[in-house]
Amino acid sequence: MTITPTTTTPDAPTADRTVELMIGGMTCAACVGRVERKLGKLEGVRAAVNLATERALVSAPPGVDDARLVETVEKAGYSARVVEAAADPEPDGPDTLRALRIRLTVALVLFVPLADLSLAMSLVPSLRFPFWQLVVAVLALPVVGWAAWPFHAAAVRNLRHGTTSMDTLVSLGVLAATAWSLGGLIATAGRPPVAAGWQAVLHPTGPLYLEVAAGVTAFVLAGRYFEARARRRAGGVMRALALLRPDEVTLLDGGAEHRVPASLLRGGDRFLVRPGERIAVDGTVESGLAAVDTSAMTGEPVPVEAGPGATVLGGTIATGGRLVVRADRVGSDTRLGRMVAAVERAQAEKSATQRLVDRISSVFVPAVLLIAAGTLVGWLLTDGGTQQALAAAVAVVIIACPCALGLATPTALMVASGRGAELGIFVKGHRALETVRAVDTVVLDKTGTLTEGRMRVIEVACAAGVDEAELVCRAGAVERGSEHAIARAIVEYAGEDLPEVVNFAAEPGLGARGTVDGVEVAVGRPGTLPDELTDVVAEWERAGRTVVTVTVVDDVAGAFALEDPVPEASRLAVAGLRARGLRPVLLTGDSEAAARGVAETVGIDEVHARVLPDDKVALIARLRAQGQVVAMVGDGVNDAAALAEADLGIAVGSGTDVALEAADLVLVRDDLRALVSAIDLARSTLGTIRGNLVWAFGYNVAALPLAAAGLLNPLLAGAAMALSSLLVVTNSLRLRNAAR
Repeated sequence: MTITPTTTTPDAPTADRTVELMIGGMTCAACVGRVERKLGKLEGVRAAVNLATERALVSAPPGVDDARLVETVEKAGYSARVVEAAADPEPDGPDTLRALRIRLTVALVLFVPLADLSLAMSLVPSLRFPFWQLVVAVLALPVVGWAAWPFHAAAVRNLRHGTTSMDTLVSLGVLAATAWSLGGLIATAGRPPVAAGWQAVLHPTGPLYLEVAAGVTAFVLAGRYFEARARRRAGGVMRALALLRPDEVTLLDGGAEHRVPASLLRGGDRFLVRPGERIAVDGTVESGLAAVDTSAMTGEPVPVEAGPGATVLGGTIATGGRLVVRADRVGSDTRLGRMVAAVERAQAEKSATQRLVDRISSVFVPAVLLIAAGTLVGWLLTDGGTQQALAAAVAVVIIACPCALGLATPTALMVASGRGAELGIFVKGHRALETVRAVDTVVLDKTGTLTEGRMRVIEVACAAGVDEAELVCRAGAVERGSEHAIARAIVEYAGEDLPEVVNFAAEPGLGARGTVDGVEVAVGRPGTLPDELTDVVAEWERAGRTVVTVTVVDDVAGAFALEDPVPEASRLAVAGLRARGLRPVLLTGDSEAAARGVAETVGIDEVHARVLPDDKVALIARLRAQGQVVAMVGDGVNDAAALAEADLGIAVGSGTDVALEAADLVLVRDDLRALVSAIDLARSTLGTIRGNLVWAFGYNVAALPLAAAGLLNPLLAGAAMALSSLLVVTNSLRLRNAAR
């Protein structure tokens, strides 16, 4: 491949870009550290490698191309390729699992008779037959050779690069046990065993080391296989989300229909969605009417009606009816594409805990080899015997494999990200999960967060002698020409059969006016009210409602009371926050009366009203200066700066793109109870990580001295090591049921 250098001027953009790599061949945290160090030696490159997802998130300057990144990883002894799309196949795919399963099956099929034969020959010498040792060797060699070949190959690859990994420990242990056993078979053929009974199992000598080598291979392969299956299961939710994109779409070109790959859709294209089909991209309905199942994206079980002018999201399903949709956003720019990409980036990022674990693990393997060598020398110097010295050293090498340590944090975070996606919670970085647990104050925007964000007419009052139906009809006719939220509410209340309006004029900040049925009508802010409306309007304003008056030929003929409804979910969410020891605060640019009304409804005591965007930022900064850990929940452009200022920014999924980009966590469901679920999920995740680390560290710390003291059989050590990794992954999988 020829790479043509590009020339840049001082004014050329030099912003770093982010590249995601799929890394193959990593087996432990030591591998993770090695890949990160190799990539980090490239000028301006920063890399975070995740063992559980086998992906690297790389920040690289424009001068470092993808080919150089891949080459650097390959020189470190691993395979690498650039992840082209969020739906890129995962490393633990069917072929990987099948290869592991075949090796594991061969290892188990040969190990079981090998173990039975060795045990029988040791316990009952009279059962021995000529050349039985040769049968033992024939059964063991395919296991320690072919089945264990991935360990040996990785160890050799590491040796060529002057490094070590978990595979180095496994390979060294298996080869040492095999070499000693073959030597023992040759030297002791036909002689009685040194030990008999169960002592021969707990402290094997001679040929029994072959079953140790075969057993360690089988147990480690079993651990790798079940670990790979668990990791595949853990990432199932993200794969399911990526697969929500249909492969093909019916493109409308003039009057013709063409089935084309969905990836060919471009902004402005019109496409057809038939009943039961998935909507390919984000767009606007041009014609048709259908019930759209949005549960995959929002978690809402009830389909919503979509008609002309409605916005629909890619990945949702038209359950009934036929739609013609104009594509607005395509590919990775759709809501689904951005959410999947954000979560996958989060899974490739590292938490502070994981970075600490990786630093420890990077020196762990060399330290274990030194301990094993010291154990061997120590036993030899104390006249423990060559066999006992080798057994203890092999046990140290095998028991210390830091698989569990390297998987403790990333597997939990990966499962949590997937579970969050199921709940309609998209985590844009693992820092968010760590921060949620520390949050003690939750600042909530009002409109669109605590409320539905859609105004509704609650009540209408008319002046003396005015017909209410006529008033509503004329007001609706005027407001039909306006795009304001209040105007839409009045039009919706008035209905569809409205007269035509002429001489329409919008007056920003004041309302709108026009001529209806030959009469001049104005809809806007309250002016001079007739006596019969004064008390009614005052009562509405005290209740926090928005008041709009209707003027007919310069006289106020009536008034509308509107409010932004507060869903029951908001009240339950605030109650849930309080139950979890969090302090809710209401922050809004709306009036004091409206803010107080909403606060009383949901149960919030502290209210800050008539707050401008800059004031929101200042308030959050002040709360943080007081030592509080603040989460900000909002949905609008005016919330973006506050979301960025808070320790944790949480955007409601129906909000603006600016708010979604500024947030650390996105609640896709229009249900604030998802916030409580996010808190529960974060707390469960961190509890699981702590449990995993306690087990992983405790296991290694407790087992190493036992192995060095000769109290652990290498066979039992191999089983315990594999079980330890499996336990960590299984414990992490419990998060699939978290935050119910």
